[in-house]
Amino acid sequence: MPALTFVLMDPPFESERTATGVRLVEAALLQGFDVNVFAYEGAVSLAFARQAKHANAVHGHDADAEDHPLPREWVARLLALAAERGVKLDWVQCGLCVDERGVGEAVPGTRRGSPVDLLNASRASVSTLVIPAR
Repeated sequence: MPALTFVLMDPPFESERTATGVRLVEAALLQGFDVNVFAYEGAVSLAFARQAKHANAVHGHDADAEDHPLPREWVARLLALAAERGVKLDWVQCGLCVDERGVGEAVPGTRRGSPVDLLNASRASVSTLVIPAR
């Protein structure tokens, strides 16, 4: 199966574009595609390993009851899904963007890269989808 490349740009919790991008990556993996993800700008925070669940005082929930989904868990699940399906998910974090945001600790299975990685992934893919920020 050929590879697909996705470029994500929005930070977690800020836009429905992030959830849509994650769902598209999941769908491609389920269809048996190898997938490249280039997390750029705010999207590098999706894989930030130190995200923490929080309470919601308005609803009277503690952190466990609120059970707020964390994007780092989404990324980890996608990596696990790729392994289960026997396909490749190469999740690349833009190193410049990581440094600017101070989110250098990422979930295992992701890697630090540069726009050159995006260029190479796009060249090796049948299609590249950019999900831009506003």
